[in-house]
Amino acid sequence: MTDDTDQVASTGGFWDHVEALRGVLLRCAVTVVVMAAVLFAVMPWIFDNIILAPCREDFPLYRWLGALSARWGGDDLNGFKVELINIRLASQFFIHMSTSLWLAVALAFPIVIHQLWGFISPGLYDNEKRGARRAFLAGNAMFYLGVATGYFLVFPLTLRFLAQYKVSEMVPNQISLDSYMDNFLVLILVMGIIFELPLVCWMLGRMGLLTRDFFTTYRRHAIVALMALAAVVTPTGDPFTLMVVFLPVYLLWESGAMLVAPRAPSNDRLTADGLPQS
Repeated sequence: MTDDTDQVASTGGFWDHVEALRGVLLRCAVTVVVMAAVLFAVMPWIFDNIILAPCREDFPLYRWLGALSARWGGDDLNGFKVELINIRLASQFFIHMSTSLWLAVALAFPIVIHQLWGFISPGLYDNEKRGARRAFLAGNAMFYLGVATGYFLVFPLTLRFLAQYKVSEMVPNQISLDSYMDNFLVLILVMGIIFELPLVCWMLGRMGLLTRDFFTTYRRHAIVALMALAAVVTPTGDPFTLMVVFLPVYLLWESGAMLVAPRAPSNDRLTADGLPQS
């Protein structure tokens, strides 16, 4: 964002704001399109080495859990393999395009937010800018950490469970490419959103809508619910695999509690930064 654009955003008229916003949105769109084009060109390699990697038994999580399970007498995790099929004529082409676009949006998200931030920041107070910068950095870091957790942990365990589950031995599992990609993208996106929980708790705490008493009151309920969720996702019954899924989500719960004040501050004791006085 140039200085001229900043000046327009802070002092210009309505149509000047519209023109500046149009330029920002155009740059954001060009960024996403260029990144999508690059990803489209290398998508076969991405599919073979990244997206379809959880279908093979040499995936890092499977090797690690296999070593733990063998050491502690759990179920055998070796020999897992998923072969996908395509049942629609144009599915592979459209998946090639849509996956390129979704990955481009995810990778370009910090750039897009930075461009939008350059447009709105001149109209904010200094304390609002500081809070927004922290939220921007923390939000991006937690989102990508959640995506990594979804890819390396949650999706492989979910895939292993669902690919091997059978309501009857007479019904073999044949997993389509569309079904695989739907679950892959949804689970990873959901984990990225779930990892925003501490940031959301911090923001609600700053607004006085959430206190640490809430986490204290419902901690036992949360533990039971999260443990049940982990038990559904994990493919084996050994406690180590169960804890691998449970611990990251529970740590997010506790992180949210640590970022929230013990009790809501009264309005007459707030400083100019929106923080309670000492």
